[in-house]
Amino acid sequence: MIKKQGRTYVVLSEKTGRSFGTYDTKAEAEKRVGQVEFFKHAKRRRAKG
Repeated sequence: MIKKQGRTYVVLSEKTGRSFGTYDTKAEAEKRVGQVEFFKHAKRRRAKG
């Protein structure tokens, strides 16, 4: 999840509230969310194969 705090965007875990970084632009924050999602799902793929 992305939250705007002042002039920056913060990437947070929806379940735990853990921060995955602070970014100057929404595009940078969205890129980070994509990275987090990729690795979250990559764990499942490795376990199956």
